[in-house]
Amino acid sequence: MLTAPDLNYMRLAIALAGQAAAEGEVPVGAVVVKDGRVVGTGRNRRESDKNALAHAELEAIRAACAALGGWRLCGCDLYVTLEPCPMCAGAVINARIDRVFCGAADPKAGSCGSVTDLFALPYNHKPLYVAGVMQDECAQLLTDFFRSLRRKGAD
Repeated sequence: MLTAPDLNYMRLAIALAGQAAAEGEVPVGAVVVKDGRVVGTGRNRRESDKNALAHAELEAIRAACAALGGWRLCGCDLYVTLEPCPMCAGAVINARIDRVFCGAADPKAGSCGSVTDLFALPYNHKPLYVAGVMQDECAQLLTDFFRSLRRKGAD
């Protein structure tokens, strides 16, 4: 059952995704929360940083580790607008994040149920995964972004 705070954290992730889109990045936003407090945020920056590792989830996890003073994010939740890729799902497992709340599914690279499910494999940590949180809003950001790219390409 989603709570009002869960929806507020996802709204923050959506706002971060909107910032990414405004910067010409694929609109993905992520927020890490511990004990009702935002401890890390991130947005996609692959194009601006010229770095394949500059995913929203990794940026949020890095910020949370810095804020909490360690690499173990036990007791933390991740809110992300797009289903994590294999790299980001692996980072969630390695960081020991408890729960992942996700907006839109990613049928091309999603690794929490769409293409594969890394959270179901016998790793030493298994996050709880909640899919479809504000799914329509998250998917619309992506649809609008890629439609805009196609229009620009046609010009």
